[in-house]
Amino acid sequence: MMMKMPWRRKSRSFHLQLQGAIGTIQSPFLFSFTNYCHSSTSTLEDARFLTNNFKSASFTRLDDAIASFNHVIHMHPLPSRAQFSRFLSALVKMKQYHTVYSMSKTIELLGISHDVYSLSILINCFCHLHLVDFGFSVFGKMLKFGLEPTTVTFTTLINGLCMESKIDKAVEFFDDMVARGYQPNVRTYSVIINGMCKFGKTSVAIGLLKGMADGDCEPNVVTYSAIIDALCKDELVGEALELFSQMRNKGISPDVITYNSLLHGVCKLGQKNQALALMNEMVEQNILPNVYTFSVLIDALCKDGMVSEAQNTFNVMIQRGVEPDVITYTSLIDGLCISDQFKEALALLKEMMGRNISPNVFTFNILIDTLCKKGLVSNAQNIIKIMIQRGVEPNVVNYNSLMDGYCLCKQIDKARKLFDLMVTNEIADFFSYSILINGYCKCKMIDDAKELFDEMSDKGLVPNVVTYSTLIEGMFQAGRPQTAQELFKNMCSHGQQPNIVTFSIMIDGLCRQGNLDEALTLLKEMEESQLKPNLVTYCILINGMCKAGKINDAKELFSSLFENGLQPNVHIYCAIMKGLCREGLIDEAYKIFRDMEKGGCLPNNWCYNIIIQGFLKHKDLPKASELINEMVDKGFSADDATTELVVHLSRNNDLILRLLKVLARI
Repeated sequence: MMMKMPWRRKSRSFHLQLQGAIGTIQSPFLFSFTNYCHSSTSTLEDARFLTNNFKSASFTRLDDAIASFNHVIHMHPLPSRAQFSRFLSALVKMKQYHTVYSMSKTIELLGISHDVYSLSILINCFCHLHLVDFGFSVFGKMLKFGLEPTTVTFTTLINGLCMESKIDKAVEFFDDMVARGYQPNVRTYSVIINGMCKFGKTSVAIGLLKGMADGDCEPNVVTYSAIIDALCKDELVGEALELFSQMRNKGISPDVITYNSLLHGVCKLGQKNQALALMNEMVEQNILPNVYTFSVLIDALCKDGMVSEAQNTFNVMIQRGVEPDVITYTSLIDGLCISDQFKEALALLKEMMGRNISPNVFTFNILIDTLCKKGLVSNAQNIIKIMIQRGVEPNVVNYNSLMDGYCLCKQIDKARKLFDLMVTNEIADFFSYSILINGYCKCKMIDDAKELFDEMSDKGLVPNVVTYSTLIEGMFQAGRPQTAQELFKNMCSHGQQPNIVTFSIMIDGLCRQGNLDEALTLLKEMEESQLKPNLVTYCILINGMCKAGKINDAKELFSSLFENGLQPNVHIYCAIMKGLCREGLIDEAYKIFRDMEKGGCLPNNWCYNIIIQGFLKHKDLPKASELINEMVDKGFSADDATTELVVHLSRNNDLILRLLKVLARI
């Protein structure tokens, strides 16, 4: 069944619609160059220059093109339609689509009839102006004049539909083209395949590629590159490399775009060695890496913490005459910020601006966010000032970062003022509320946090699991366990699924309140919701059990970790050792202490102090002395509790007095 396309519908108000879509278009007769070309000061030499300029279509400036056009439309005889079309094609290459339309109307008024080529040029202009429906109107005009569209005409319209994200209509029109007996060429296939890939129809595109190979139309590097790019973006790099190999086996040489897609794909998967191998391969085949190639590699190196290597790549790029762009600089600035090299990052920002490369909102946000997280809020404020001076409007992300910085520095009043300003300007979002709620909780201003939380719901902003978790933790810390539990229930009833962090906060809060049974009930709920407790959760529970005097339950839970294939961390070891020492089970605690290292977990300062305190409390001074010497040899030091115990036991005890001398040396 033949599809219904826009070009089948007639519109009497075509020009009115067009004027509304792209604005009033001035006729070239009114361009200022008309008077220049026909003034009394015009010379024969000028006329020859303008005529030759028109015929050769070799101009590089729009003003020169307009002057030539305004000259030749007063000539007798007028240039042919073919000459006008060649001239307009040159303007299309300069992306002067509005001007081409205006000149086409003038040529029409001069009585020069359209042909397929001239109408195809118009269609192309409308497609690039994202006015594909007007392109179809011109297509209808072509059919009305009895002109036979070419494959180029169909391809142009298919491209226009793809550019406007109308991929289903593009496929339909492609099928209609074939049904009408037109043979798609490699450009047609490449356009439709590229469109399919961009809209997630990669498997269909691959099928079309196979159909090409089976038919009379051989795919080219553009066709293959479109699919390789889509596969890489879908992280199907293995399939992309396989297709890359097939392409080369067919004698089709890859270009810089093909390699860039593959580089981006392997870098996303963290395969740096593969990326470097591809880059070396490019150079061997005399395919010069461009700014995108270098930027992808620099970004990948920065994300892997290899900032010095990224800087070296940046220097090589400049040495080879490839100018870095805003993306290159932004990636390197991000890498420097991640590695705490703020001075270098700010110096790079200065260098970037010195090269007249304008930082964008993402560049500034990386610097603002990093400075705020490090507590350098005044520096972040200066960056925002530079941003505004350079005409880059700060967005909600920038302001959220600054507000978060104020909260981290306990400047809660400044954070609130900024938040109120954001609300007044209607740019505050869900994250703005969550950041300030977190800030209030950290400053123990729990009522303000709850008030803001309620306001959030009133404004139609749905709190997520992070917001709920933050407020629940704040309520426990403020000594309001009942409110915390109510929030947890409210969260579940509103369809927000608690995550492992939420459950851990709840279990910790209940354990601290002495509600161990409720904490264990919640653990079961957690496991029933298919969430596996992590080491943090187990540490909280072991601590809670020890404090509640349920040392056997704690020992059983500790042993179960090994049975479940989990390796306890230093915090869990400390929790169980402390519990055992408290219960007088010093030998068991010491055994666990010695087993730590065998299990691949090295004791830290905290572990030594716990076990030493255990022996001191049980008056086993020789063992405590041995461990203190061992602790000092490993570069650790006694904490206040250990020192206090030693001082307390030092009366009339020579061994303890010697220990005090050891501790004094630390």
